[in-house]
Amino acid sequence: MKNVTNSNVLNLAGVVLAAGLGKRMGSSLPKVLHKIHGTPMLQYILNTLYGLKPQKIVVVAGKHFKEIRESIKDDSSISFAQQKEAKGTGDALLKAWPALKGFKGTVIVINGDIPLITRETLKKFLTLHKKKGNVISILSFMAKEPGSYGRIIRGEAGNITSIVEDRDATDLQKNIKEVNSGIYAIESEAFPILKEIKLNESKGEYYLTDMISIARNKGIKVNAYCTGSEDELMGVNTQEELERARQLMKDRIIKRWMDRGVSFVDTVSVSISSDVEIGKDTLIYPNVHLEGNTRVGRGCTIYPNVRIHNSIIGDGVVIKDLTLIEGSVVKNRASVGPFTHIRPGSEIGKGAKIGNFVEVKKSVVGSGTKAGHLTYIGDSKIGNNVNIGAGTITCNYDGYKKHITVIEDNVFVGSDSQLVAPVKIGEGAYIGAGSTITKNVPSMALALSRVQQRHIEDWALKRKLKVRSQKSRAKNRDKRKKVVSSK
Repeated sequence: MKNVTNSNVLNLAGVVLAAGLGKRMGSSLPKVLHKIHGTPMLQYILNTLYGLKPQKIVVVAGKHFKEIRESIKDDSSISFAQQKEAKGTGDALLKAWPALKGFKGTVIVINGDIPLITRETLKKFLTLHKKKGNVISILSFMAKEPGSYGRIIRGEAGNITSIVEDRDATDLQKNIKEVNSGIYAIESEAFPILKEIKLNESKGEYYLTDMISIARNKGIKVNAYCTGSEDELMGVNTQEELERARQLMKDRIIKRWMDRGVSFVDTVSVSISSDVEIGKDTLIYPNVHLEGNTRVGRGCTIYPNVRIHNSIIGDGVVIKDLTLIEGSVVKNRASVGPFTHIRPGSEIGKGAKIGNFVEVKKSVVGSGTKAGHLTYIGDSKIGNNVNIGAGTITCNYDGYKKHITVIEDNVFVGSDSQLVAPVKIGEGAYIGAGSTITKNVPSMALALSRVQQRHIEDWALKRKLKVRSQKSRAKNRDKRKKVVSSK
């Protein structure tokens, strides 16, 4: 093995060790699938690796192989290897070897619980690995509280001699602050060393860290580079650490958008998923949650207590307080809220106004259309410049099937109307307030559906006299009962 030389770092492959059981998480969910602002930890690592443009990526999974494989977005560059028994990181990397058959170059190995690692740090690390002509390199960092991290042991000349796991470290070694991040750069020719790692009897595992001392004894060039920050390289093994990672990721995401011209009234209470996009000059108030693949345009205002999930928001949109938008499109200059629910499959047109306590479900609302108050719009196609009066309901469900309501351009729907689908309201038609519409309405017609109003003269006076008489009779009965009981 002494003749192993460094390969061109441009020939790069990645291995993600994701077989850990994560017992300290106290959860049945695989550790690497716990989400940080809507994205699994594993996906963060894969996204970072994509930025390095590796020829291939191998994910090593264990007991939760199926769940982990199904969680990853379709990508032909990813292969999977299974570690059926939890025998440690050394064994896990050995399981990835067959998937790397024929590859010649540098393999970057990353533990699946380091979601905050950045492409810039990995590039710097790989550059040092190549420049120094190493066969194996370790990315280390200085920890304020080394805790359970493996300690980097260096010789008199400053070169790494070994990595000692916390449980095997002496009291003196436990005081070392430089620790192993779980990220390695390994030349493909060095992989046979993995077979020489011996079982750690106390833990019943094969430690990947033992590869360092084996390589050193063979005269293979190995070194560690303390180039990363503790926050970026923290491993997530507990729910507490997961929450810490969420906070750090949130700060990173919000800073990115602030640098791009997005304003926040209170960053502490805002939550933004990593895949969200936001246009410049948008203003975001407290307690706003932007989730999934949401896209927010330029110059929008999003008021407090709003949640938007997997939706597209155009330019200049105003979303008022306590609004929920899911799987929908809101076009330029529209106004939505307050207290509005836009359900999946809906489209709100340019300049439309959807207001207080309005619910829109799987419907298209045209440009300039207004539904200001207390309205349900379901399975509907509504044209441009339509006025939907307060209390209007599209009755889309007959108990068996959903039906479509069509309202053409420039229709005026009076308050407290029910449109019983399937029904079509022609262009320019008027629906009188309080009407129940069960038949198609022709264009430009007025549709009314009311009981004829009539007046009963002096009805209120007669009712008042009747009530007064009833009270008088009841009072006399009570008096007679008292007289009888006294005898």
